Amino acid sequence: MIEAWVIGTLARTLAYGTPLLLGTLGEIYSERSGVVNLGVEGMMIMGAISAFATAFTTGNPWLGILVAAIAGGLAALVHAFASITLRANQVVSGLALTMLGLGLSGLFGKGFEGKPLDSTISNVTVPLLKDIPYLGKILFIDQNPIVYISIVLTPILSYILFKTSIGITIRSVGENPAAADSAGINVWKVRYACVLLGGVLAGIAGGYLSIAYRPAWTQGMTGGMGWLVIALTIFASWKPGRGLVGAYIFGALIHLSYRLQPFVAPQLLKMMPYAFAILALVALAIGPGKQKSEEPNSLMEPYVRGEK
Repeated sequence: MIEAWVIGTLARTLAYGTPLLLGTLGEIYSERSGVVNLGVEGMMIMGAISAFATAFTTGNPWLGILVAAIAGGLAALVHAFASITLRANQVVSGLALTMLGLGLSGLFGKGFEGKPLDSTISNVTVPLLKDIPYLGKILFIDQNPIVYISIVLTPILSYILFKTSIGITIRSVGENPAAADSAGINVWKVRYACVLLGGVLAGIAGGYLSIAYRPAWTQGMTGGMGWLVIALTIFASWKPGRGLVGAYIFGALIHLSYRLQPFVAPQLLKMMPYAFAILALVALAIGPGKQKSEEPNSLMEPYVRGEK
């Protein structure tokens, strides 16, 4: 009985943690290049409505995910233009993007509320691997393909960031853009590319929510996940591998907030993931200085050629 409960909880944790993981991977790349994007919530919700509207209209859920990626990417480019080209305050630009995304999704989503989605991305069971003791039941039985995509993306993006010349370029831009510029690196292009990647992954995260995880559209369905992504990026020390662990921890907390409702006040349970995020960030802030040393030195600092 307890074993089945634990296995079921861990299996659902993967589903709950997937949008958090996708958003965190994208935000890690954006911040590693020196750009904070507080518009993750807005990009996710725009991805969610774009994916649902496309899948509902065309009957093709994978096309919906593609459109969600495009929508998230276009929204990210708005932030990139404001914060990189115009050198606007990154916090203000990101907050504006979140408000814009929530507003537009509420406007365009009115006609889709309460409508069922006939074509969804179905869960799959992996032959042979499903028979692995414990792990098979958790990871390889009745899981969504996007869960596997997010897991595979984690080591790939980690390898690129820390083991390739592309990663060195991204990190050098985030640490010392002037030095990177003097070495012939186009700082603006790198930052644009990283912010765009963050938007694409956030859009996919939103599309996963409305097409695969809960195939329906409701206004505000991201429920603050974008803000958890911001906290997770710091919690993960800007490292994709740690982002995966953190995303699943928070995914477990979100899942438990539903499963424990018969025993604990629902209001308390709903705030549990966000309270844990605050506590984790406070613990990191008052802990050893290693965490701060891993923060990109030029984070949130617009780059102007010729300025020191």
